[in-house]
Amino acid sequence: MLTDVIKFENSEAFAQTMDRDDPLSAYRSKFSFPKKANGEPYIYLAGNSLGLMPKITKDYVNAELDDWAEHGVEGHLSARLPWLPYHENLTGMSARLVGAKPSEVVVMNSLTVNLHLMMVSFYKPTKTKFKIFIESNAFPSDQYAVKSQAKFHSLDPNIAIGEFRPRTGELTLRTEDILETIAREGQSLCLIVLGQVNYLTGQAFDIPAIVEAAHKVNCVVGLNLAHGAGNLVLKLHDWNVDFAVWCSYKYLNAGPGGIAGTFVHECHGKSFDLPRFAGWWGHNKKTRFAMPVEFDPLAGGEGWQLSNPPILQLAALRASMEIFDQATMPALRKKGDLLTGYLEFLLEPMKGVSIITPPDITARGNQLSLKIKDNPKQLLEKLKQDGVIGDFREPDIIRVAPAPLYNNFQDVYRFCQVISKYVR
Repeated sequence: MLTDVIKFENSEAFAQTMDRDDPLSAYRSKFSFPKKANGEPYIYLAGNSLGLMPKITKDYVNAELDDWAEHGVEGHLSARLPWLPYHENLTGMSARLVGAKPSEVVVMNSLTVNLHLMMVSFYKPTKTKFKIFIESNAFPSDQYAVKSQAKFHSLDPNIAIGEFRPRTGELTLRTEDILETIAREGQSLCLIVLGQVNYLTGQAFDIPAIVEAAHKVNCVVGLNLAHGAGNLVLKLHDWNVDFAVWCSYKYLNAGPGGIAGTFVHECHGKSFDLPRFAGWWGHNKKTRFAMPVEFDPLAGGEGWQLSNPPILQLAALRASMEIFDQATMPALRKKGDLLTGYLEFLLEPMKGVSIITPPDITARGNQLSLKIKDNPKQLLEKLKQDGVIGDFREPDIIRVAPAPLYNNFQDVYRFCQVISKYVR
């Protein structure tokens, strides 16, 4: 437990000491904070919904606007960072972020578009092996996507879609129950699509154990890393995950609607017989501009590209990814565990608040989900009036996520001082 390593104290002096000794403290100044009417910055704890903007983002985006103005179409080859291969500037950093080989990742599209593209290739139902399993409170977009894929294959979603469900009276899943379900459903189980960190509860799943169990029954595993990328230390290649998709506007700070990412394990990278929806940007780079009629897919993740990517969004993501690359995910995770541990320590005495996120730091990231006994929506508005930004999820959950790149221990302490005024 964290309290065995550091003895937390409920005092501003303790928070100030932790911030003084924080090796990542300098990164806070690299981000722009929303400000109240009096000019004071908000305590921003909603990075799991929309991350703050790195200050350098304006320079990176403006550089591309300037090159567009100066070069026009010639910017594809003559811009300071030529647009034609621009997405390749993010390949190495993306691979390091998710624990992959560069050939396994590509930045493209949006998360749900990428999820559909992956399921086109990896959901191949037969008469006997056709089920998709997801977690019971998966993000709605995942639920819509898998149900529509089942319908696309002329299957009844009520039969084709299964759910991993918590035990009665519990809100989070137990690994042993997930593994038991996989073993039980193995003969009919075709695909697992799992939010690697559940958006509502903040629970992080034991992916290596799940993948191992799934592969034993010849089942493909795909991950939604919307709340995992930039949050947890990931090892997608070593875990043998078949595919993964993620967005970049939450922990990755690429801005609203930022461009997404995709991982395809190298064991599938040259499986050109897999069905896929093709587009010209996934075609062999050597002959792409010869405009051939027949599609010749690139090896690796790039082979699933459809169109040339939006350069302004890539520039915004590059600004943030360079910061992640400098800070490193292990260091960010270490600080994140301390921040959430301190938050948990300060919240536990408050009887109107229940933390539904697992207390085990290996089963969570930066988010703690708080079940509020009385009037949670009104409480969120009171918090905002007192200078705190979090977010609400039905029916009674307030999510708070101290992001280690720009949040500090004084943010956590002050938030708890504010919420304690309303929750006894």
